Amino acid sequence: MNYFDNEKNVNDYISRTEGHDGKELIEILHNYLPYNSTVLELGMGPGSDLDLLSRRYQVTGSDNSKLFIDRYRDIHKDSDLLFLDATSIDTNKKFDCIYSHKVLHYFADEELSQSFKRQYQVLENKGILCHTFWYGDKIEEHLGRLIYYHTEENIKNIICNNFDILEMERYEEIEKDDSIYVILKKL
Repeated sequence: MNYFDNEKNVNDYISRTEGHDGKELIEILHNYLPYNSTVLELGMGPGSDLDLLSRRYQVTGSDNSKLFIDRYRDIHKDSDLLFLDATSIDTNKKFDCIYSHKVLHYFADEELSQSFKRQYQVLENKGILCHTFWYGDKIEEHLGRLIYYHTEENIKNIICNNFDILEMERYEEIEKDDSIYVILKKL
């Protein structure tokens, strides 16, 4: 069972993440992605970043939790939402950008590699990826789920030669250098 298929877990997540969003990351993304570009957000959760992205881009939200999708759609009736897994990304649509904020850290290296390969296929030519991860070289269990930390070298190895790294920097989400973002361009 998906952790976020449980109403209590969804409510707890929303409560714990209130006030956290990818505003700074989205500002950096603006340097690489033209106005009105198409963006797929993987793992939209309650939709905080989706709302921010929609101010400038044509956005499609996605999650593998029907609860998150249904909650967002109840408020935003005309929103473009997909129920999909961030590994297989089962859609025929193509996007100028794929974005995620602390979503792909749930994947072990092999699953993450599969996701990047599929993202490559779903991206338009010279499309942009923008993702964040927890920084480090460890695996932690949090609320019954594994979280995989990543380093610059680890990310470089996973993306292989499919993408050009435009930016990769550590930043502070809770503590100094606890996170890393990467902005990639499809080759």
